[in-house]
Amino acid sequence: MKFISIFTKQYVKAVLALLLISNVAFAAYPDKPIRIIVNYPPGGSTDIIGRFMGVRLSDALKVPVLVENKGGASGMIGATYVVKSPNDGYTILHTASGPQAINVSLFKDIPYDPIKDFSPIILTSVPPLLMVVNASHPANNVTEFITWAKENKGRVNFCSIGPGTPSHLAGELFQTMAGIEMTHIPYKGSGPAIIDMISGQCSVLFDSALSSGPHVKGGKLKALGIGSKTRVASWPNVPTITESGLPGYEAYTWTALVAPAGTPKDVIEKLNKEAGKIIASPEYKELLNSQGALPGGGSATDLQNFTKSEIQKWGKIIRDGNIKPD
Repeated sequence: MKFISIFTKQYVKAVLALLLISNVAFAAYPDKPIRIIVNYPPGGSTDIIGRFMGVRLSDALKVPVLVENKGGASGMIGATYVVKSPNDGYTILHTASGPQAINVSLFKDIPYDPIKDFSPIILTSVPPLLMVVNASHPANNVTEFITWAKENKGRVNFCSIGPGTPSHLAGELFQTMAGIEMTHIPYKGSGPAIIDMISGQCSVLFDSALSSGPHVKGGKLKALGIGSKTRVASWPNVPTITESGLPGYEAYTWTALVAPAGTPKDVIEKLNKEAGKIIASPEYKELLNSQGALPGGGSATDLQNFTKSEIQKWGKIIRDGNIKPD
């Protein structure tokens, strides 16, 4: 009996020691620098938000958070790099809707699965797209534009910032829901598309407020609507496309933090908690307002479910329109 008692005490001590080690390991994360990979070049919305997140996460987690750009191949180079990184929470990705929800339907060979190969952390922003026309266009709202497009069948086009981009898919979704026909004219980026919008070569463009917004405020373009569920604080006088004549229409891009699949749950929860605090801060909301964007938030599960619904939504548009990347 004495032997059993001694054994029991030793067993309990061993278990307590393991629990203590486990708690120390949890408390230790993070104990070295974290890298945020941005899978787009510097200067864009995904990069700007990622860098803001990096600074604030560094303050919250008490370790350096380094932001590194790995752009190219429609965001797939950076995404693939993170997929192949250790799933220990020290290499994470700040990405966007293209690499996580569009590319899987747009490209034949994508080197990762946006659902199986990532552990979602949190949705960081939702920048809705502005529907803009030339300042002299006869339509002053969405309903008038749809009527005008039906009266000018065969002569209506829509510009986009490139094949398969949210700008392109937003136009395809619009003409499908509105029951109109428009010819797609792809450009290499917002700049060239906006130039032809201002000159009157394009009938309509769906573009980010960050790019087209200054030209709307400058009087060279006219915003007929915005592709969000509710009005955006930075554009209070621009109605949603839904309320302005096309119920149920939504078109936006979005950004999110994700990690390699298999990243420990406690690490994901910690990153989600700290990022969520940042997203709720007045400074972050001010940053998004300057870009015409809405804040994200929610749980990792919310992001997972949202990504799945986005893959389904835009995948249908891509398949139905037989859309190719170029």
